[in-house]
Amino acid sequence: MNQLHRKPPALIPRFLGYGRQLIGDEDIAAVASVLRGDHLARGPTVERFERALAERVGARYCIATCNGTAALHIACLAAGLRSGMRGLTSPLTFVASANAMAYCGAAVRLADIDADGLGLAPGAVRAALARDDVEIVMPVHFGGLAHAAADLRALARECVVIEDACHALGGTYSDGRPVGSGAYADMTVFSFHPVKSITTAEGGAVLTNDREFDRALRLLRNHGIERVPERLARSERATDPWYCEQQVLGFNYWMSDVQAALGASQLDKLDAFRSRRLEIVLHYDAAFVGLPHVTLTQAQPLQRACSAHHLYVLRIDFPALNTTRKRFMAGLAGHGVGSQVHYIPVHHHPYHRNRAEVGDGGLQAVERYYRECLSLPLHAGLTDEEVDRVVRAVTTVAGASC
Repeated sequence: MNQLHRKPPALIPRFLGYGRQLIGDEDIAAVASVLRGDHLARGPTVERFERALAERVGARYCIATCNGTAALHIACLAAGLRSGMRGLTSPLTFVASANAMAYCGAAVRLADIDADGLGLAPGAVRAALARDDVEIVMPVHFGGLAHAAADLRALARECVVIEDACHALGGTYSDGRPVGSGAYADMTVFSFHPVKSITTAEGGAVLTNDREFDRALRLLRNHGIERVPERLARSERATDPWYCEQQVLGFNYWMSDVQAALGASQLDKLDAFRSRRLEIVLHYDAAFVGLPHVTLTQAQPLQRACSAHHLYVLRIDFPALNTTRKRFMAGLAGHGVGSQVHYIPVHHHPYHRNRAEVGDGGLQAVERYYRECLSLPLHAGLTDEEVDRVVRAVTTVAGASC
């Protein structure tokens, strides 16, 4: 058994959460090297990480940030989103996607999801764009799958497309090109939270192929301060080595060199992490495909081949099993297996309930999904024995509920 699946030397089996970072000695050494060096922040390690990430996904520019939410925020600002405008996104996402638009003062428009791919449904997007003026479209690559990316880009040809790919680093589009390459988006946002494909402890990035977006994003990350001589408003001061000027209202959204060192080390292991996640996903699929009242999600062969596999979600007909989701989760916890709900839809949250715009067709697909969904443990650090323990727990609890 290789390093990714070795059994931890624990006498009592650990509780298995739905996600967890996997940190090795090489990661610790990379961070320690920066801690012993001259630059903890705004140094060369951030630039090296940005170059490596851009090269990994085939993008021209990468702007690293302190977290994924900050990356979404400055992407919306760079796109020109402001009060009186409207952004369109999925209701099946962490609230940061909608919040990034709200931070800009824009209205948030929600369109329904595809029941199988769990991303924005092209038909729902078409209807929304026909009804309202929309400045940006933000597809959410839920679970790591870039669902219908080409179709959504074609529909949103008059809009700026910002991919919320916080789940999807390491994934590809259906044509095999990497998510983040800019094939179907103007900007792509990744997150490096501990449960994501790789981690920087907290962190994010915006990838783009557009030079003007790159410049805007770098200004917004750094308080709106410009230092490049040819871009200074007061050109007569350009030769003063200390001179800089704030040109827009920006933020302190920098990633630190400590974070970047961890990210660069983790990036080297991205393929191994994704491979292990896929092994686990396929093992789960084989184990759960025949369970009564349980449906696999994003399980078509092409979807499995393209996804970054951030989440493993089952759809469970809890009433048919004579149980509730709460009791089902408690049953799993009794076996030492954690589970989670991804996500409470955006419009269910009190802040967005009366603010988010929903079309006449409603959000029927996401409402049904929310009633049925349950995420199981999925991360590269799970051992073979732990994966089998998850399988036994799910099949036992599902059988006992009938």
